[in-house]
Amino acid sequence: MPAICWRKYDGQRTEKKLVRVCGISALALLAVIYACIYILSARQLNGAMDMLADRISENGGSFPEYSAGEQEDMGGPAPGSINEETRFSVRFFIVSFDDEGLVTGENIAAMRSVTQQSAAGYGIKAAASGSERGWIDDYRYKKYENSQGYDIVFVDGAMNRSVFRMTMLSAGAALTGSGIVLFILMVVFSKRAVRPIAESYEKQKQFITDANHELKTPLTLIMTNIDIVQSEIGENEWLQDAKCEGSRMNDLINQMGILTKMDEGADGGEKARLDLSGLVTEKARSFVPLAESRNKKLMAAIDGGTVCLGHRQAVEKLMDILFDNAIKYCDEGGTITVALRNRRRPLLTVENTYRSAQNVETDKLFDRFYRGDRSRTPSGGFGIGLSIAKAIVKDQGGEINAYIKSGDIVGFKVVFR
Repeated sequence: MPAICWRKYDGQRTEKKLVRVCGISALALLAVIYACIYILSARQLNGAMDMLADRISENGGSFPEYSAGEQEDMGGPAPGSINEETRFSVRFFIVSFDDEGLVTGENIAAMRSVTQQSAAGYGIKAAASGSERGWIDDYRYKKYENSQGYDIVFVDGAMNRSVFRMTMLSAGAALTGSGIVLFILMVVFSKRAVRPIAESYEKQKQFITDANHELKTPLTLIMTNIDIVQSEIGENEWLQDAKCEGSRMNDLINQMGILTKMDEGADGGEKARLDLSGLVTEKARSFVPLAESRNKKLMAAIDGGTVCLGHRQAVEKLMDILFDNAIKYCDEGGTITVALRNRRRPLLTVENTYRSAQNVETDKLFDRFYRGDRSRTPSGGFGIGLSIAKAIVKDQGGEINAYIKSGDIVGFKVVFR
């Protein structure tokens, strides 16, 4: 079997992945919190400014006298409501327009920082916006009708907006500091969180490696002894059965070894451009006799000129697994369809007819040692092949998925890099 290189697993990589996932989650949460603070604060600011503009517009262009009885009717004073000092702290000006939209006057009696010319300019901008309310610079405006046309009142919100900016700056600084602290804590504690997982995985990996070595030698001796006995006494049904089971066990040991290499293997080196059309065509032709021997039909539709970036031996192994799996689980007299599409990212699909397709758990097909239908594989198949296929595709930088089509077809879709 050709050697296949796999990505190496280690605790450090898992630790980095944990920190990255937790960091992104924490960053997203802090961003949502900041957005909520911003939206609520902006709504409160606009609401407070609109209340002042409403009082002025309802009072004919001047700020109303304070009325304690009015506050009691409203259920008592509320945050940001009118009080005895409000009329002395509110700065505003009014620009009047006629029915044709021409400026007819500017009332700047309550505002000393604007001139009649600049007030008219603000009014023209607000009228051109087409909105009843809004902001121009640090002025909150409201447009309302009068007997001769309409007025636009501008309330000075510079102080309120300054407080809003300081609030948001403080909130941003606090959340940024919290994010930094969270990141430091994640880095510090991630090692403790990952260490038990890494140690457990290392023990499991070491067990598989040791089991391979321990089983190889006695199995080799058993198979050798069977051959010796068979050469002395001739063909024997019991010896043949033992030899078949020994071969199956040897296959299982080899596949367990591949699973170990998936986690331990070194870098596979530079990937090369592969003639994917040629590889798929060659593999499909080699599997046609096997399919026909089992009364099944294999058909292929392959776009020419399709290339991908990867390791040839790994891609060939992937095709061996997918084609063999399709033939193995295809209904007798059924059809296996292989299709390769030349897209921006090459797409390979391998489908086979299967009457019980609706019972297939596609989300578990790539789990190690999972077999959806044990009765269909009495002489082979350990539920490892598809997990190896998934690891190969991942190593090649692609994607693989299983799906059910038309109720009686099981398919696998591979998107190459």
